[in-house]
Amino acid sequence: MVDLLVTYLDMTASPSGAALSSPDSAACLKRENLPLVDYLDLYRAVGASLDWDQRLRMPKNDLAVLLASPSTWLNVLRVDGVAAGFCEFNGVGEPVVELAHFGLVDAFRGKRLGLYLLDGSLRAVWASQPERVWLHTDTNDHPKALSVYLRAGFAIRERRMERFPD
Repeated sequence: MVDLLVTYLDMTASPSGAALSSPDSAACLKRENLPLVDYLDLYRAVGASLDWDQRLRMPKNDLAVLLASPSTWLNVLRVDGVAAGFCEFNGVGEPVVELAHFGLVDAFRGKRLGLYLLDGSLRAVWASQPERVWLHTDTNDHPKALSVYLRAGFAIRERRMERFPD
């Protein structure tokens, strides 16, 4: 078992101001319905260095049902057609939406694409008029994750130590 500091964050209004413009003219952000194998490849590419394993431990049938749900939105960022990152939202269309996964493939980090991906994805989800969007991050996530979420308009709701399987 490993103890991690988990930070829960909330956003109660759509991002303010103008939408961020893409830092790369070859970048394209849109909602996609990926086949299960492509989703898992992208999930691994983004999460390998961050020890993501939640979706890898899910039974494939359960994951396929989740991904096929109209309340699950997957916004994929592509650069020259190559998947560079994604935002996964659960509960879209309900009062409370979870940003379940967000990240970039290692090769695309440090190019200002993360804020663009997050901003565009949040604006799309807020078009469904939720009351709140929430997420959690922990000490295993990218070192800049918390600051990116705060910059995007999230506010810290709670921080606590939690125990997870190693």
